[in-house]
Amino acid sequence: MKVKTPQYNGKDNVVMTLVVIPFTIIINSIILGSQYFFNWKIFLLATVITFIATCIDFMLCGFIAVALKKRFPEESRLFLRLSLMIFTFLLISGLFLYSLFHGFELIDLFNYRFDENAFTWSYYALGISNIFITFLMEGIARYKDWKQNWMETERLNEVYKQTQLNGLKSQVNPHFLFNSLNSLSGLIQDDEEKAEKFLDEMSKVYRYMLRNDNEQLVSLATELSFVRSYVYVLNTRYGSGLQISIDIKESSLDKLLAPLTLQVVIENSFSLNIVSKSTPLHIHISGDDNRLVIENNIQPKTITDALDFEAGLDNLIRKYELLNMPVSVNDNSAQRVIYIPLFKQKEEVAI
Repeated sequence: MKVKTPQYNGKDNVVMTLVVIPFTIIINSIILGSQYFFNWKIFLLATVITFIATCIDFMLCGFIAVALKKRFPEESRLFLRLSLMIFTFLLISGLFLYSLFHGFELIDLFNYRFDENAFTWSYYALGISNIFITFLMEGIARYKDWKQNWMETERLNEVYKQTQLNGLKSQVNPHFLFNSLNSLSGLIQDDEEKAEKFLDEMSKVYRYMLRNDNEQLVSLATELSFVRSYVYVLNTRYGSGLQISIDIKESSLDKLLAPLTLQVVIENSFSLNIVSKSTPLHIHISGDDNRLVIENNIQPKTITDALDFEAGLDNLIRKYELLNMPVSVNDNSAQRVIYIPLFKQKEEVAI
């Protein structure tokens, strides 16, 4: 039959082991003096008796501590709980010590007579130890509770952030689909070969959007492959009015970024600015191993759903904030520059 020891903070057995063994040796040396160390029979018998008695005392105090913790769990009653614990422990430990001193008198092998002075000093020492252990156990319990709450908060925060990330997925603007189908319809009538090429690139765009709907990060090479198809579809509609150039080092292609990042930025640019042959919109994508730099000239439309498209960029910025890699946007009267951070390959994203 197993005896379940009381658990005030989960570390009760560890603390008991660390406390009981040295206490056993110290208290026996006080009671029995030098003969405790020089007579192996006395040493063995006294150690076993005191060790068992001390363990019983510790577990009894543990049961009382657990009971008081359940009775007074409120933070506001902490002082009352600790006071009752210390008072009870001092009383029980005094009885335990008194029984141990007089118990040794009954064993002829020890040849011991009760020493009041030794008992008094032993009780003082035991009392101080009781107070220290009480605060130690409470400290361990509070640390364990804090750590558990912290871990639960981190888990909840992770779930909350992941939920936010899922809510910030880039969505295709319905106007883009409508305009793409209009362009396709016109090409079918004018040039079937170009229409077939347009349809192929358009299918790549939507395949990528659907495939990466649940992915958190993709490689820059994958994103750029999508962007080239996306730009082809846009150029079919805007022609030379939309000029997009890409200058990325090959060493940066294995870096990671959130999927559809460039689509959001490019859409934001051509949706807010005038795009025409006479006043072309220039978008330049460059960067290094740490970040992308997307630049475009500013020539704002007089009438635009600016708030809708800025909301898309705001969602992208928020998404990178949740990934702990902020996006920077710098505007002046002539140019907008957006800095997109890149993640290292296999780098853990902290959410």
